[in-house]
Amino acid sequence: MRAAEHRRELVSLAHPVYLELLAGVTAGIINMVWVARLGGEAVAAVAVATNLENLLLGVILVAGSGMTVLVARSTGAEDPAAMRAAVRGGWTLWAIVTPVVAVGGFLCRRPLARLVLGGGEDSSLPLATGYFSIALPGIAVLFATNVIDGILKGTGDTRTPMRLAILANGLILALDPLLILGCGLGVRGAAIATVLGRTFALACGFIALRRNALVRQAARAPLDGTRSLASDARRVAATGLPMSADFVVRMTGALALVAVVARIGVTEVAAYGIATKAMYVATMAFYSVRQAAAIRTSHRLGTGHDERWAIGRQALLLAGALGLAAALALLTAGPWIMRAFGSEGAVAEAGTLYLRCLGPYLVLLACFIALGGVFEGSGASPALARITTCGVTLQLTLAYGLSGAGLPGICLAMAASMALQCAAVARMYRRTAPPTTTRLDGSRPGTSAASRDSTPDNRLA
Repeated sequence: MRAAEHRRELVSLAHPVYLELLAGVTAGIINMVWVARLGGEAVAAVAVATNLENLLLGVILVAGSGMTVLVARSTGAEDPAAMRAAVRGGWTLWAIVTPVVAVGGFLCRRPLARLVLGGGEDSSLPLATGYFSIALPGIAVLFATNVIDGILKGTGDTRTPMRLAILANGLILALDPLLILGCGLGVRGAAIATVLGRTFALACGFIALRRNALVRQAARAPLDGTRSLASDARRVAATGLPMSADFVVRMTGALALVAVVARIGVTEVAAYGIATKAMYVATMAFYSVRQAAAIRTSHRLGTGHDERWAIGRQALLLAGALGLAAALALLTAGPWIMRAFGSEGAVAEAGTLYLRCLGPYLVLLACFIALGGVFEGSGASPALARITTCGVTLQLTLAYGLSGAGLPGICLAMAASMALQCAAVARMYRRTAPPTTTRLDGSRPGTSAASRDSTPDNRLA
């Protein structure tokens, strides 16, 4: 498989994923603009509630990410029965996880609100509790959408999830002013608008599933009588759990880093918060390459061709170019970016300095995230999750020690930690198959059975 073909396929898969992620962030920002008209307490309540929702999203990634890899593998192998097993395993996980999160979250909505608000009893607490009373039961819709996205992406269709995300967020933006201000529902109106928009998109998602030829074919395939729902669910969970853990660890680390920045001062916290939103526009591009690399790798392994080296190289080049472009953009446009978010004075200066210091971290992050897609697609994500956990722990430790240097010290800690993570993932990458097409058992065309038997099946562990 020529490098140009891998590159074209990665770009084709990645750009709809990026637009899907960008739509969600854009809607979240505009959503906050409407809520801001209710006062600072309402903004604080919705902000912390949204952060918790993002963290909970990592729970269902066990099903969504696991299904993407397994469905892509079965698509490449042209094995409808394996696809059907993966799909029903993912929906089984959804049925197990969703009631625990939705019902448990609703019953514990007030303690959760107090926890995310730092234990205070100010006026934000009832607002956050009201938001949770609708958003947490409604998270069942978000979880179901994630499962559908995982199935569709596994078949190679990243455009439909993009359209569903744009549809959902477009409806949310249309309903926000009507429910928040027009009907006087306030913060609860924001939660209702979010759930309604996602519910309509979910209904369209089910229609898209029914129209997908590969999914229809899988639904008609006979199942292996020796396999149970529990075994299918365990296989999806085993595949998706490391990816879910990676996401949760990074989200938790990002939240913990805010506490470290708070040691520097209020101005730096405000600057960090605004600059981080701008940085997300870039990092979403890296994650879109990661998803594309995972899908491509899984699909090619399903066909019996081990092309991890070639796919990883193209993903690395693509993400590295995106990281360099993002670093240069933040370096030159830092002041305008801060002004676009309404900051001025000391906050704008601190944020501009932070954005200009982020360059090395962004380039390293882009390379790490992109290569991670190859390991996710080939089933080596447990090692990747361990690297992420160690890296985030080191980042927080270094950030605490370097916080005396202000936001540049935070950037230095982030870059140093990411450099070590890149070194670890590069070592894993060097142990993959050489840039020659190989079979799944590690053999090359023409090798003998004895040679194949002596070849390790997976050298990524």
